[in-house]
Amino acid sequence: MQNICKRGAVTISFFFLIIIFPAQSIAQKIDSILNIYGNQFQQERMHLHIDKDEYTPGETIWFKAYIMAGIFPTEISKNFYLDWLDEDGNILLHTTAPIIEATAFGQFQIPADYAGNEIYLRGYTNWMLNFDTAFLYRRTINIFQKVEKQSIPSALIPTIQFFPEGGDIIEGINCKIAFKANDQYGIPVNVHGTIINSKGILIDSFKSVHDGMGYFFLQAQPNETYSAKWYDAQKVMHITKLPSPKNTGAALQLSVSEGALNFKISRSQDADSSLQQLHFIATMQQQPVYMANVNLINSQVGTGSLPTGDLPTGVLQFTLLDANYKPLAERISFINNQEAIFYPEVGFSALGLSKRGRNMLVIAVPDSIDANLSVAVTDLQLSADTQNNIISQMLLNGDIRGGVYNSAYYFSDTTAAIAQHLDLVMLTHGWRRFNWPEIVKGKMPAIKYPADSAYLTLTGRVFGATPMQMREAGSIIAILIAKDSSKQVLTLPLKSDGRFLNPETVFYDTLKVLYQFPDNKLAELTEVNFSNGLLPVPKYSKPDRNKEMSYWTDTSAAYKLYLLKQILLNKFSEGTTLSDVVVSAKVKTPVEKLDEQYTSGLFEGDALQFDMINDPTAKVSPSVFNYLQGRVAGLTISLNNNAANLSWRGGTPQVYLDEVEVQADQVLNLPMSNVAYVKVFRPPFTGGFNGAGGAIAVYTRKGGDRQESKTNKGLPYKYVAGYTALKQFYSPNYGSFDQRNEKPDVRTTLYWNPMVLTTPTKHILRLEFYNNDAGCSFRVVVEGMSKDGKFTRIEKIIE
Repeated sequence: MQNICKRGAVTISFFFLIIIFPAQSIAQKIDSILNIYGNQFQQERMHLHIDKDEYTPGETIWFKAYIMAGIFPTEISKNFYLDWLDEDGNILLHTTAPIIEATAFGQFQIPADYAGNEIYLRGYTNWMLNFDTAFLYRRTINIFQKVEKQSIPSALIPTIQFFPEGGDIIEGINCKIAFKANDQYGIPVNVHGTIINSKGILIDSFKSVHDGMGYFFLQAQPNETYSAKWYDAQKVMHITKLPSPKNTGAALQLSVSEGALNFKISRSQDADSSLQQLHFIATMQQQPVYMANVNLINSQVGTGSLPTGDLPTGVLQFTLLDANYKPLAERISFINNQEAIFYPEVGFSALGLSKRGRNMLVIAVPDSIDANLSVAVTDLQLSADTQNNIISQMLLNGDIRGGVYNSAYYFSDTTAAIAQHLDLVMLTHGWRRFNWPEIVKGKMPAIKYPADSAYLTLTGRVFGATPMQMREAGSIIAILIAKDSSKQVLTLPLKSDGRFLNPETVFYDTLKVLYQFPDNKLAELTEVNFSNGLLPVPKYSKPDRNKEMSYWTDTSAAYKLYLLKQILLNKFSEGTTLSDVVVSAKVKTPVEKLDEQYTSGLFEGDALQFDMINDPTAKVSPSVFNYLQGRVAGLTISLNNNAANLSWRGGTPQVYLDEVEVQADQVLNLPMSNVAYVKVFRPPFTGGFNGAGGAIAVYTRKGGDRQESKTNKGLPYKYVAGYTALKQFYSPNYGSFDQRNEKPDVRTTLYWNPMVLTTPTKHILRLEFYNNDAGCSFRVVVEGMSKDGKFTRIEKIIE
């Protein structure tokens, strides 16, 4: 048997590495079932990059989600869900977003009156809900309040857990027993103590090796029990019983050597026949990588070695089963072959640490890598939680049960000490993905939530008509009106039960759907319901603070002062009314009215604006591109042979007509009398999926639209929710005139860009941003993944 996987240029072949006894039908069946699991039931995991780690009420949280399936970016799901919960489990927002190139992005504005200290995040796809919910994405966001809640600090309650290697202590077999000590908040507690038997006789001593974890060996004697007498950091003594030893069984032990994992399988001396011929299986990302029969008829101990040099980086699971394929022992190990990480160069071609200083961030990715990145630049005065990142989440946290404290530490270096500490994590955490009794029976997972094979699906049903009337009508005509007043007309065939369906309808915010039937009389007799095909808002109970994996330390006094200043400046920037001063409402300029009338979603963001209705020079220009020549710094427009070639900062701007992406030639031939408004977005433009070169958005006059709407008056309609509306991160340009530049700049997130894309031919990117009023230093964080499933995380401190 051979199973081949690839990650980039690395080819990995897995073979049986020890003697295999004659194959039995059940072994072949298990091998077949495991391959089906790996190919058809691959499970997804995710990571969220957010712009910073602590917020104040009223601020916006910006995020980008990365989703993996196995060792590659997911191709399973099309829709992403993220629930924002308050401290009582109430949903503040149910975010939905399309998954493009295994990523999704969006934002959440914290309510200005939010009084909680934390917000909980739960991220998932439809497909993930079919499996163990312990592997859904969870995160805690800390909220700084101007007036802190007064509470009495809870006394720390340390606890200790013991984990026999493989799962059980077996009498007569020398067993490694790992332990993990935490307080009630999941923070590691250093402990030391002794192991005693039921008579109080000292057996061994132990102490923490790393983050409350350690191990010792115990050879349990018949009819004996054992306890740990241990002391916490406050020198308080505790007594905890060890798991009761089994009088017979089989044990599994692993040890690491250079380029290999060595295993030892032991059975009890008086073991029955079911423990004398065992089965040994290793899996990785649900793929079988190693299977063997182990003959212990004439020996109590069997050993072997599994070369690991060609394995992908990640969690490897070993399972030992008896002769009837009943699981006896399980152990996970971590393989780190360094191939899962890539390292872009991050630097500056222009650096401005002064007030409102200009910065040019340069990211250079190796030209052999297609990278999908996100970039956050935050004021250095912000505290930062660096205990988890995309590397540790995707390679470790997302694949094991229970949170790992400071998981990023295990990828900070490749020393032997860190590898030993990581093995303690493996000994003290579970992984069980398989239900072995069901696998032996050949049962497949029950799939309640099918994988999203499409994006938004406009579905519905007609009620109140007979099947005959449905057949006579034949179809329902739906007129879709988006928030930007754009329209689309669909003719949807009706089934005899009244159902209709239109897959792959992508829209944000809400959609107004007017509808009619070829036979108008049917509309008077029926009720029509519409749906978007997405999961509804779920119900939650109160979150368990201890399971949300936030190890945030107390906010520093300096940072509290900084955030308080930010709150006050935000209020000041909103404007105040002083005595003896009359504040009049500002009259909107014509271009502001155009922007409000024509733009929506990410097109509402900061850009160069051109009023084509009131500018006399626009009317005499041959085309939009002729008009823009020389008006936008850095934008090069070449016109020849009825074609337009656009270039901006080494990239090609996207062109949109009424917020629908088109070829440049379609706008070139557009009569200027039809053009009302033009917006030019500087690179990068986050409104498109490949907007690294900026964007030009052209809007046509809406007079015809208003006339058309009159013809639709009187048609019944329904509103259908789309994906959560997107906003564009506001990044001021102090190099140009903008009335917003007159306001105090109290931003703590200086720059956020969730769509930084590179290709082998365009692998060096330059991103411009400006400093705020207060800071003189900042933190740059770049996270992302490549098309072949490699990850990166770069952090730079600039001061």
